[in-house]
Amino acid sequence: MTSALDEAALARLRPELIGYCYRMLGDGAAAEDATQEILLRLWRARDRYDPRRAGLRTWAYAIATRYCIDVLRAAPRRALATDLVDVCRPGDPFGAPLPAGGWVTPLPDDPAEIAERRDAIRLAFAAALQRLTPRQRAVLILRDVYGYTAAETGELLGAGTAAVHSILQRARRALVDRSDPARDLPAAEIDPGLLAAFVTAFENHDVPALTALLDSAVVSSMPPVAFWVAGRTDVIDLFASGDGCRGHRLIPTTANARPAFGQYAPDGAGLRPFALLLLASDGQRITRMTTCLDLADRFPAFGLPARLPG
Repeated sequence: MTSALDEAALARLRPELIGYCYRMLGDGAAAEDATQEILLRLWRARDRYDPRRAGLRTWAYAIATRYCIDVLRAAPRRALATDLVDVCRPGDPFGAPLPAGGWVTPLPDDPAEIAERRDAIRLAFAAALQRLTPRQRAVLILRDVYGYTAAETGELLGAGTAAVHSILQRARRALVDRSDPARDLPAAEIDPGLLAAFVTAFENHDVPALTALLDSAVVSSMPPVAFWVAGRTDVIDLFASGDGCRGHRLIPTTANARPAFGQYAPDGAGLRPFALLLLASDGQRITRMTTCLDLADRFPAFGLPARLPG
């Protein structure tokens, strides 16, 4: 075994490989599983690794790229509700839930990824990437996110430099007009007072206070349900239309480098995980609310307790 490939070296690669696999696959849990498999493959092949031919990081990304492309060939395209159905109105029937593996899910934060690539891990960016072919996705991520040269990218993909340039240009064109128009600041740049006021208004079911915190064009969705509403009036009407969120509590965390909350619902003598609530903000008001249902099993990955006392 070479001294360049040991358990410590693979452990250092793990955070950025998770980030890479997340952008490729669009799912936090799948990215973690993929990274585990990739690291296992690297370890099993350690006797064949020759540092004179390629650096460990380059070799790891070559294996990760091939693995993710193979997974994507057999997987449905992931999306957000806003990509699948037209805007809804309060009172409209909820669409059928997306099938398992059909929606973009959030990713727990890693400090290294946040510091270096926090804008490229936004939920909206991860969703936009899913519109590209697997090969386009790999080229754009390697070139524009991780800074690989065209020659290095071509080596990883088994393509010439000219082909890489062509694929990158097509990928960039495909992403035009697909970016989220709302300004979306990282959690560290948002006034904590805004988030505290949101928690207070939400937990108290204080409709006027919540209204004052929302942008006029705010968007609210509830994946995996194919349903979303837009505009402060409709978002507030949906929130105020029933008692579904009364008694709920929010516990702060972060996801995709953005503010997020574990949302807990009353359940007997305590509170159970209900949803992971992701917020986007322009720094002044809340511009997007994404209530991710069916993620109770992922709460520990976000540093959230499995249950709250009453």
